[in-house]
Amino acid sequence: MTNSEPVQKYVTSQRLQISYWDWGNEGAPPLVLVHGGKDHARSWDRVAEALRHDYHVVALDLRGHGDSDWSPGGNYGLPDNALDVLRVIETVGSPARVLAHSYGGSVCLLAAGSFPEHFASLVVIEGTHSLNPRDGKEMGPAWVREWGERLRGYEGSTPRVYPDLAAAEERVRQANPRLPSDFTPHLTAHAARAVEGGYVWKYDWWVNGRTSMEIRRDELPRFWSAIECPTLLLFARETRVTQRTEAGDFIAGSRTAFIEDAGHWLHHDQLEATLAQVQPFFAEHPAT
Repeated sequence: MTNSEPVQKYVTSQRLQISYWDWGNEGAPPLVLVHGGKDHARSWDRVAEALRHDYHVVALDLRGHGDSDWSPGGNYGLPDNALDVLRVIETVGSPARVLAHSYGGSVCLLAAGSFPEHFASLVVIEGTHSLNPRDGKEMGPAWVREWGERLRGYEGSTPRVYPDLAAAEERVRQANPRLPSDFTPHLTAHAARAVEGGYVWKYDWWVNGRTSMEIRRDELPRFWSAIECPTLLLFARETRVTQRTEAGDFIAGSRTAFIEDAGHWLHHDQLEATLAQVQPFFAEHPAT
């Protein structure tokens, strides 16, 4: 196989067009890559190149991200995204190996607990956090009011316009100073779209609103404990306090590993060390 560009394809999920990129090798076991919040599928390119010889690798743009449709009503909750991931898995071959990062990891942990038959094995990079507050508020009028006021506040917001891609690249570097300098232009080019006066990010700002009935922090372990496939949780050694590194305690037979000298984007900051965990894990657990 040659290191040719992936082919962009689309699948329909819940009436939305979901974009995904396909690196070929369709006779090999399927491997689905799921990015994090405000990110896009092509951020996986270096990982996909390393794994495409052994697997049929595809990477989707979550709804409201990359080239996938935006949800008209702003439905961006974990269950909504989980069904989109399942549709891609069903399209390329179920059960599949799945590698997910950050918010995509949270989505896939929920999906694997709810639909375990579609997951052959799962690796989650820094994806055990929750965007819900820690104040322990119960679902009720006050909870929905707070969510509603936050969401309605987006109605008057406008995206920042960067005069050129160089300015957008600088913002990406500020967000993650560890990024390899030769990869930053690639990430930026696929993350931005041209508009009058410059460039804006492709993702829908309303993804920050999630959904009025979002699954709350203390409910997540119920989904984790229902996961049946082999699972590897990867964290940076000095991970964010919002990450729940004890999540593996709820997942039967799971493993937890830490990567040194890395931030939240392990697969960018320490690609080789991340692959050294991912490749043998997937090889050890073939689909059944």
